[in-house]
Amino acid sequence: MEVFNFNSTILYIHKPSNISVGGGDITVYEGCKDMPEVLIFYLILQFINMFLGIPANLMVLWLLHKNKGDSSSSDIFILHLAILDTFFCLIPPLEFANIVFLTTDTTWYVLRFFYGVKDSSPLFLSCICLDRYMAVLHPITFTELKDRSHRTVCIAVVWLVTLIYAAAKCVGNIPNFEKVFTVLILAAFAFMLFCNVSILHALRQSGPGRDEMHPVKKRAFKIVFIILALIVFNYFPPVALFPFQEYFSHDEFYCYVHPIAFGFMDISSSIQPVLYLSREIPNVLCCCPKDQNSGSSNDPH
Repeated sequence: MEVFNFNSTILYIHKPSNISVGGGDITVYEGCKDMPEVLIFYLILQFINMFLGIPANLMVLWLLHKNKGDSSSSDIFILHLAILDTFFCLIPPLEFANIVFLTTDTTWYVLRFFYGVKDSSPLFLSCICLDRYMAVLHPITFTELKDRSHRTVCIAVVWLVTLIYAAAKCVGNIPNFEKVFTVLILAAFAFMLFCNVSILHALRQSGPGRDEMHPVKKRAFKIVFIILALIVFNYFPPVALFPFQEYFSHDEFYCYVHPIAFGFMDISSSIQPVLYLSREIPNVLCCCPKDQNSGSSNDPH
C-alpha cells in the first residue's frame, strides 16, 4: 500500500504487495488511472487559480492600498485573505508535477503546508462575515468598536492558528488529523451561513411606513445574497461529502469525491477577488468615491 497525502486527508493508493511502501513507485495519477477525469478537472481548476487568481488578488491588494484612506471596516480582513489566496495560487505547477510525474515524498511536505494555509481561509471569511453581521444587526455596538485594534488581534490569532495548523499538516502522521479540518470547515460554514442569513433577514425588513425596501438596502441585499450563494457553492461540497466518507470505497473517495470537493473549495481563491473587483473597479474607472453612508455597514465584501 502506497500512501499519498492529497490535499487535506491521506490518499491511499493500493499497490501490489511486492512493491515497497514509501518507495514512491507510482504517482497519484497512476493510482487513480481508472478515474483520471476527476484529477484532470481538479488540476484545471488549480491552473485557473494560478492564471486568474494571482492577478485578481494582486489587483485587490493594490486597490486596498490605493483606497486605504477610504476603506471599510472589513477591508483589513479582505487584505489578509487576498495575501493568503495569492500564496496558495502559486502551487499549481508543483502540484501538477507531483500528481502526474513525481514519486518522491519530499514535495508533499511543501504541498501539505500550502494546503494547510488554504484550509484555514474560512477563518478570515468568518471574520468578514462577523464584521458585517455586527454592522447591520448591532450598529450601535459596531460604532463603539470602530477602533480597529480588536481586528488586528483577530488577524494575529487567525494567522497563528493558520501557521500552526499548516505546520502540523506539513509534518503529517498525526492520527486523525483530517478530522480537524472536518470540524473547522463545518463550524466555519455554519457560522458564515448564520451571519449572512441573519443579514439578509435584517435587510429585507422595510422601514416604518414603507412597503418596499430602500434602494440602498436592496443593493446590499442583492450583494449579500450573491456572497451567500458563493459560500454555499465553494464550501458546501466538502461539508456535504466528507461526513459520509465511510459510504464510499477508498478509490471512489480519494480519486473522485476528494478532488471534486477541494476543487470547488480551492477555486474560491479566484472567485472571491473577482467578485470584489467587479464592485470596486467601476468606482475607480468613474473616479467615484465610496458611499460614506454605506461603506462599512452594507458592503458585504
